[in-house]
Amino acid sequence: MQYQAPAWLPGGHAQTIWPALYARRRSGPIQPMIRERWTTPDADFLDIDKQTATRADRPMLVLFHGLEGSSMSHYAQAFAGWADAQDMNFAVPHFRGCSGQLNLAPRAYHSGDHAEINWVLERLRSEHQAAGGQKLLVVGISLGGNALMRWAALQGHQAALKADAIAAICAPLDLMQSGLAIGRGLNRQIYTPMFLRSMKPKALAKWAQHPGLFDKTALMAAKDLYAFDNVFTAPLHGFKGTDDYWTNASAKPLMRDIRLPALALNALNDPFVPANSLPVQGDVSNSVTLWQPEQGGHVGFAKGIWPGHLSAAPEAVGGWLLQAVGQGTKTGEARHG
Repeated sequence: MQYQAPAWLPGGHAQTIWPALYARRRSGPIQPMIRERWTTPDADFLDIDKQTATRADRPMLVLFHGLEGSSMSHYAQAFAGWADAQDMNFAVPHFRGCSGQLNLAPRAYHSGDHAEINWVLERLRSEHQAAGGQKLLVVGISLGGNALMRWAALQGHQAALKADAIAAICAPLDLMQSGLAIGRGLNRQIYTPMFLRSMKPKALAKWAQHPGLFDKTALMAAKDLYAFDNVFTAPLHGFKGTDDYWTNASAKPLMRDIRLPALALNALNDPFVPANSLPVQGDVSNSVTLWQPEQGGHVGFAKGIWPGHLSAAPEAVGGWLLQAVGQGTKTGEARHG
């Protein structure tokens, strides 16, 4: 991806924050998404937001969101607009607790949630094939990107049965390095409080739902993601603590095992995914393409005149995915033309 930030948007922090808050997410009319609620094998639920193409057999794009994200996140809306322009079916599965309603089970979601991704993709592939569709492409954003890459690596050749090509955008593929980075310096002042403002109330609601599930006092005292994950995320999902979680849920050590077309896009100035933590070609299989532009921030990539637009990443990543499965983009075509 050849990306150059606008002159009016300098630096990794600006390129992260401004796109999330102010840049134009999509052009043209917004097609409403339809929500489906699926019952999970453990009697919980997942909410899937879908946007339909003109035909059910058109290709499907699936997007797994980032930490505390949803189908309303800036990047999800940008990809929804791109999928609409390409006349593709589009689906955003919400990780548990991220659809606006507390999930039921004594668990939430985490950065290595490959089993959840596998279950979702199996069902989406089955439904898509039943409708006559063939190509299923998948994008994972940040946390969702690490989980997606870990899924692909653990599945090996079996991954191609559930998806045709995948891409991770700004994924913290080395969770330890990214987790430590977000807890230091300016990151600790900007991003840590932002995440904890939504994560702590959800965790407390989970405690009320399942009293005694974790140490409530320790959670209230948590000042960074390391402490939060140590009390909540890690033990609820089978890890011994944050160190065990961040070490063993990272995708980077497994990426030599990926066997389907995969793209990893990471800006080198991402505030909390350190450039020196990113994989190099020797760390990944021949199926993996690495894009590491100098600029872009964390899931930013705004372009154009002020206030900017967010079409750059969907066009580049979506175009790569279509090319990887032998299909081109609909440049200049109207969706209903």
